Amino acid sequence: MGVYLPQDDTALLVDAMLVAPLPAGARVLDIGTGSGVLARAAADAGAAEVTAIDVSWRALVTAFVNTRLSGRRVRLRHGDIRKCLSDRHFDVVLANPPYVPCGHGEPGRHAPARAWDAGDDGRALLDPLCDRAPGLLSPKGMMLMVHSALCGPEKTLLRLREAGLKAAIVARGRCPFGPVMRSRASWLEHKGLIEPGQRDEELVVIRADRTR
Repeated sequence: MGVYLPQDDTALLVDAMLVAPLPAGARVLDIGTGSGVLARAAADAGAAEVTAIDVSWRALVTAFVNTRLSGRRVRLRHGDIRKCLSDRHFDVVLANPPYVPCGHGEPGRHAPARAWDAGDDGRALLDPLCDRAPGLLSPKGMMLMVHSALCGPEKTLLRLREAGLKAAIVARGRCPFGPVMRSRASWLEHKGLIEPGQRDEELVVIRADRTR
């Protein structure tokens, strides 16, 4: 259907959010909401206001249904986080962006692969998010972002720190490849992104805090 379904990375990010935890009266932004699971989890955890953004209208419709069925009100926005919400600040930013290496540029506007493909090194969306993070966060705000260790967590940490944020890995998990990663295993081996025969990956949640 072209909407990213909750998987291990979503669960790891939800757990990290609950451990954080949300500050009282938090204003939360869910970037790339997909089915709305993260937005709903933030509302369930006591967020005072939840905004969810996605480039897919189909995803926003799905998120609307899922959050309303749970009795939660979420503000839904259509758009690319690289280009919008420049006038808003949030206490918590949650992000599960596309991060699967694909060997080509971003997929077409209506392609389901927009939910996971992220360029040759998987960082097509990760780097812009790191750069935008300080402008999205309120004073003492935090961002929690999940991605595969194949994409270079150390690059994410460095970029966030260069942007003036305090950053650290706060959660890790390991999971078997899903269908997309399995279909690209040979190419990933050729690129040196995985070891020969490797069919699982480590996921990391990175926390970035605005301290000034």
